[in-house]
Amino acid sequence: MIASLTGKIQYIAADRCIVDVNGVGYEVFLSTEGLSRLPEKGGDVFLHIHTNVREDAIVLFGFGERVEKEMFLTLKTVSGIGPKLALAVLSGMQVDVLCRAISMEDVKALTTISGVGKKTAERLCMELKDKVGDLQTATAELSGEPPAESEGNAALGDALSALVNLGYPENVAAEALGQVKSRLGNEAFHSMKVEELIREGLRALA
Repeated sequence: MIASLTGKIQYIAADRCIVDVNGVGYEVFLSTEGLSRLPEKGGDVFLHIHTNVREDAIVLFGFGERVEKEMFLTLKTVSGIGPKLALAVLSGMQVDVLCRAISMEDVKALTTISGVGKKTAERLCMELKDKVGDLQTATAELSGEPPAESEGNAALGDALSALVNLGYPENVAAEALGQVKSRLGNEAFHSMKVEELIREGLRALA
């Protein structure tokens, strides 16, 4: 099985790229965010790979970070979710936001992802809510954020949920809170109370 590829970008399409490894081109499917992080044509790239073997094809799925691959594999364990839907879920929500939505059983947020209906969202919460803790810790370590159990991150989760309940899509609300963090700085941001985060998030959304 192919577990990783190191090579040069030969071609980028809407949902895939071709990685040239010593003259051999490998077609790799990626999430929307994964595609956005690729270098331009001719650039060097390293991708974690999941090799999906079917009766009629061998399909490669690529990820820039190991935690994305782990989330993909975790999603595939849910009944009714195959590799294409798992990749669509990763396209609709970043791993840390996705883990938080699942752990908080935020079905409404999950249904904002294309291809995820209410029943699928409920299955995600039911089958994965006890499995995403390690992934949350891994994404926190990668980003330098405090762990999910910290008071600051708990307030962040509550603020995000409140913005979603006000009608904003999860990814839009998360981006707004990210803008607040960039403006105020990491320390000030994580010392804010829930109501302050909500207020500043709404300001960023205005």
